[in-house]
Amino acid sequence: MKTLNQKNKLSEKQPLDYYLNLQYPVTLYPDPEGGYVAQIKDLPGCLTQGETLDETIANINEARELWIETAYEAGDEIPLPSTDDTYSGKLLLRMPKSLHRRLAEKADRENVSLNQYIVSVLSQGGSG
Repeated sequence: MKTLNQKNKLSEKQPLDYYLNLQYPVTLYPDPEGGYVAQIKDLPGCLTQGETLDETIANINEARELWIETAYEAGDEIPLPSTDDTYSGKLLLRMPKSLHRRLAEKADRENVSLNQYIVSVLSQGGSG
């Protein structure tokens, strides 16, 4: 969620250096075929790859600059970086009753709340 101050900055065109100096979150993950892939989700289509982490980071920094420069010259809107303020940490989730029961029973065996158990399972990347 953008603040009023951020919305005002978007409506007023800032100098190019303003956008080039913004810090965007970068997602890095291994490429199944070798090397790494990097993506800036706030800048649609801004992604790259490299053989090493250093190369991939250098490539994503160059891709970010080119993405911003191209959008700026075209007069396109340049999104501001997302922050953790965008996420409340709350999620309403619907699931089958049988899964709910199974998770609740496992949480009870672990002597933790259902919420704590689900967060634990999600943080481990596994299933309940």
